[in-house]
Amino acid sequence: MKVVVEFYRTGQTDDAHAVVGRETIEAGDFANAIEIARLLSQTLDMPQRPDAIAITDLSGAALFSGIIDADVTTRERPRS
Repeated sequence: MKVVVEFYRTGQTDDAHAVVGRETIEAGDFANAIEIARLLSQTLDMPQRPDAIAITDLSGAALFSGIIDADVTTRERPRS
């Protein structure tokens, strides 16, 4: 499955976010897509280190949104 991963920084006071990177990846399944995104958040050359990710399908439908913790784990955010 092909998905788009957006890496972003979140504002402390207003939860606004700024995209600092975007990649299209090929993953075997949903869990594999999250794992690849977590690894890329540590290895890609981006202007700032991201603190959250969003994964969408190629048409833009949201599949996952989560905060990346310092220990390279993610916490899923509720979708509105």
